[in-house]
Amino acid sequence: MLQSLEKSKTRRSLGITAIEGEKEIEMAASSNLPIETLFFLKDIANSAFINQIVKQYPDTELIALTKELFSKISYRETTGGLIAIVKTKYNLLNKLVLPENPLVLIIEGVEKPGNLGAILRTADAAKIDAVICCEMATDLYNPNVIRASLGTVFTVPIAISNNKETMQWLKENKIATFCTNLHKAKEYHLQDYKKPCAIVVGTEATGVSDEWINFSETNIKIPMLGHIDSMNVSVAAAIIIFEAKRQRLFC
Repeated sequence: MLQSLEKSKTRRSLGITAIEGEKEIEMAASSNLPIETLFFLKDIANSAFINQIVKQYPDTELIALTKELFSKISYRETTGGLIAIVKTKYNLLNKLVLPENPLVLIIEGVEKPGNLGAILRTADAAKIDAVICCEMATDLYNPNVIRASLGTVFTVPIAISNNKETMQWLKENKIATFCTNLHKAKEYHLQDYKKPCAIVVGTEATGVSDEWINFSETNIKIPMLGHIDSMNVSVAAAIIIFEAKRQRLFC
């Protein structure tokens, strides 16, 4: 079962995913995602944490594994002797609950799980009001996304959508859009992010699509002072997000 969850198609059809590590499992539990099964190494796993999970989810199935078997099904060495199977959720746009003055992050087509996970980690650190994943090439619950996000894939309000529906949703909610773009763009730090707004970042190779560039009220860029003309999408997202939070006095 666990090895079959390496495939996105299986995860989606069964509505479950595997999580490794105490911190990541704790994040899922704190977000009230039902934990169906907890695999553990008896001599390594934190027994107090296991008891905490069972108390929160009495129906959780506990399965003790030998070290040899555990090593075969785990993706990494630093799991704390814990692997969980949890139910997943894919929110729709209309399920997002926004504050009066929202700050939203839109991720279009990011392909690398590590980058998506890093962006979600930043979104959690900045307490972004919502993240919308559009036209994604990687599954939200890919084990590498979960690992790179340190489990924040479970703590950040995320919706899965497409470009057209998201643009309509932005219009209906009167949210201004700032789209990252290398050309014909204004410098990111000179913009006003204190109003309801969304920041759009795109794929590692080609950036955001023309669809977003044409839709956006303002296209923004980070000044490049060296020889290269761009940076990693997760780094760029972090720089702009925290500039927006700075303007909002980190509220």
